Amino acid sequence: MLMCRRWLVCSMRAHYRSFSFSASLRNVMPAWVIDRYGKNEVLRFTKNAALPIIQYPNEVTVKVHAAGLNPIDISMRGGYGAATMAMKRDPLNMKQSGSEFPLILGRDVSGEIMECGLDVNYFKPGDQVWAAIPPWKQGSLAEFVVLSANEVSHKPKSLRHVEAASIPYVAATAWSAIVNTGGLNKDNSSKKRVLVLGGSGGVGTLAIQMVKAWGVHVTVTCSQNAEQLVRDLGADDVVDYTAGPVENKLQTLQKFDLILDNIGGESEKWALDLLKPWNGAKYVTLVTPFLHNTDLLGLADGMMQSGVTIGCKVLKHLRKGVHYRWGFFAPSGPTLDEISEMVDAGKVRPVVEEVFSFAQVPQGFQKVEQGHARGKTVVSIIEDEKE
Repeated sequence: MLMCRRWLVCSMRAHYRSFSFSASLRNVMPAWVIDRYGKNEVLRFTKNAALPIIQYPNEVTVKVHAAGLNPIDISMRGGYGAATMAMKRDPLNMKQSGSEFPLILGRDVSGEIMECGLDVNYFKPGDQVWAAIPPWKQGSLAEFVVLSANEVSHKPKSLRHVEAASIPYVAATAWSAIVNTGGLNKDNSSKKRVLVLGGSGGVGTLAIQMVKAWGVHVTVTCSQNAEQLVRDLGADDVVDYTAGPVENKLQTLQKFDLILDNIGGESEKWALDLLKPWNGAKYVTLVTPFLHNTDLLGLADGMMQSGVTIGCKVLKHLRKGVHYRWGFFAPSGPTLDEISEMVDAGKVRPVVEEVFSFAQVPQGFQKVEQGHARGKTVVSIIEDEKE
């Protein structure tokens, strides 16, 4: 339905052309960049970052009002996934090593369309939008960002930009894991049982609300001081992982149709025993060795190693009647269209733990790096916004 709506609006705007934003402005902008990989000290503020320009007819320029920070930003700051990201940016390997610098981090954006490419008909300058930015593209810790139109969505009317910026990346990740990989959706989820391992962070808090809106019974693991938060978001059962081996308590509950694992590590050893056998039940983990393998072994060998690893695990657990899967972030404007409707309907709300100013980006990174999140950390780029 939402895809049809996008097509209809595009048809109505087929002859629309935007003004030349790129040609009318300066060629630099303020941004937080890194010039090498490392710890927080590599973050550098500059007023002379290159202004991004539209290079393809399906792209849009977005003026950033607010940006969300995610654990992936901490990992990318340290060089995690650099080999794979380099391949995505330069598939023909024509550029020198390090050509990604200066690199702008930030995977969430909420802002305003400033310019549209010639093939963009679903958006126009002035539209209030949000997006989850692919990790191989320049990020949102800047005044402007250029994105493909199919990665962008109209932001929920009920949210301010600082609230909206907390949702896109975790929503796209949760949707990809639960819907695309896990096979659940609003039409087949009623009375299903879902376990969210690590439910108080960004992906967990969004996933709880999303599946609860579909009629799912939700069980969540988190620490005791996050219990009230996840219950308020819709969790039916909450297991405190600090009160002893969490698997012992979970084994006393009914088995599950889907497990979303945000934790990884030791949980993989016991979590699949909690699934309903021979019933199509799936375990989807967001903690995979894929990027680590490509960083360590190179692209070809790393992908081969990852294929062997997941192949062995799939076969091992298939013998027990359950399905083992890896989940990945997948940028998608249509997905965010769905989430936007859920937000405006009151079924999903933002969970913002702390907001930092643009001058406080390093402090925001420190906050995310501490872990034990209770929702999302957001950076306000434009102060005192009037929406």
